[in-house]
Amino acid sequence: MEQNVLTPSVSTGKDATIPSTGKGDAKSSAEKGDAKAPVIVVGFVGGFVAHDNMVHSGVQLAAHLRSAHPAGVYVEVFENRRREKAHREILKILNTDHDGKLSDEEKKKAQIIIYGMSWGGSETVALAKELDGEHIPVLLTVQVDSVAKMRQNDEIIPANVGEAVNFYQSDGLLRGRSKIRAADEKRTRILGNFRFDYKSKNIRCDNYPWYVRVFAKYHTKIECDTAVWKQVESLINSKLPPV
Repeated sequence: MEQNVLTPSVSTGKDATIPSTGKGDAKSSAEKGDAKAPVIVVGFVGGFVAHDNMVHSGVQLAAHLRSAHPAGVYVEVFENRRREKAHREILKILNTDHDGKLSDEEKKKAQIIIYGMSWGGSETVALAKELDGEHIPVLLTVQVDSVAKMRQNDEIIPANVGEAVNFYQSDGLLRGRSKIRAADEKRTRILGNFRFDYKSKNIRCDNYPWYVRVFAKYHTKIECDTAVWKQVESLINSKLPPV
């Protein structure tokens, strides 16, 4: 199930204002022109999982990426209720001249990847939509057994996203989104909606709480399935600078 990843199309637009750091005046014109934001990778964990809980595959993935890319890549995991914190961090990183607002050029250079599990998948799409409203492009979104939050739509991928992929299972009480689609097929490539069947597949999730393994059995299995997360990591790595 390895996927060939194509180069995504991106869009740019108007300025987005952010809180000023007060450092912009100290930058020369040359420094401003040379400044380059890192590739930004943002992950969202599901449920009420803490952002640093290493039991969970999304947190482990972030640790792998940081280790493999010590420079030129920003990687952070957020609780799914902390989307606005992630949004502010992205704007801060993109504002390379520290003048308190994003120029068209700063937005044009943005390289953003967002992934999420369960409610984190819903927040992945929600964050991409926020960035779309600010005309900031996103390279890739990855949803793993995405579960929509109230008043959120995790099915429609906004047009600022170059590529998107969805991994899901459809058994048990808690089931992931089975299909995502592009708001604009000319601008967003859906790499696929890939279903995994765990009724006959023995995936051990011994480090997870017993109640999760009982009441969200298959939802948990896709979260601790190393085969799924290796594919997620491979897709993300395809967008990162060589090491």
